[in-house]
Amino acid sequence: MATPPTAELDAHPLSHVGNVRADNQDALNASLFPDQAGALYAVADGMGGYEHGGIASAVALETLIATLSAQLASQTMLQANSIEQALRRGVQDANVRVYQEAVRLNARMGTTLTAAYITGATLHLAHVGDSRAYLIRKGKASCLTNDHTGVGEMVRARILSPDKVRTHAQRSVLNRCLGLELFIQPEISRVSISSGDVIVLCSDGLWSAVEDDDIAALADNRTSAESISERLVARALANDSDDNVSAWTICARYVPEAAAPVAAKRWSFPALLRGRSHAG
Repeated sequence: MATPPTAELDAHPLSHVGNVRADNQDALNASLFPDQAGALYAVADGMGGYEHGGIASAVALETLIATLSAQLASQTMLQANSIEQALRRGVQDANVRVYQEAVRLNARMGTTLTAAYITGATLHLAHVGDSRAYLIRKGKASCLTNDHTGVGEMVRARILSPDKVRTHAQRSVLNRCLGLELFIQPEISRVSISSGDVIVLCSDGLWSAVEDDDIAALADNRTSAESISERLVARALANDSDDNVSAWTICARYVPEAAAPVAAKRWSFPALLRGRSHAG
């Protein structure tokens, strides 16, 4: 498959320590891949209930980018499955690196990781934990990731109503995250995007305090990515978020191919196990 035409993206990261935490354990990072006409955006949320959560989140994103760069540079024919294999390898390497760093520091470390790789009209996602990826299209927000938490499992099993997720006492208790074991199984997915779409990657400090309808309303593609990130973070803080608050906003100003519509999930929610029961 030939390298796809380049999408025109306006992207902006913003992170705030929040109203409660003493330090910010969220991390945001990005990398451009001009040879593949691609761009990577990622958020990680270190577990505040464990030691060195900020180190875990930063190390995870640095390792993901390094592995993805090496993997994609070796591809002569870039295909969708090669991108997904590179993302999977990147998350696995990030997991091992965080685990090794925890051993070196004699500490227990963990982090979420949600990454979006955009090339042409395709958004590839790699996800572990409870940071979320949203697609906002025509005024509606669709959550593209699943929360890797016990509460998330209850919603998927139809034991718990989706509207109870944000206020559930165990909302932040993860059953999957980076750094606690030597093997991790990331959630890998792909979706088509269109001109005018807005993608938001955020830590749970944001989505737990801002309803999906409000995220859609604030992510108005007629304004800048910087303005959207500022609005989202400000709303979470105003709504008394009890965590670090972080958002990557990516506005797709132009996408070179027509895209099929994205089906919204019946529920939208994702998660990590940290010092909220750990605390992040």
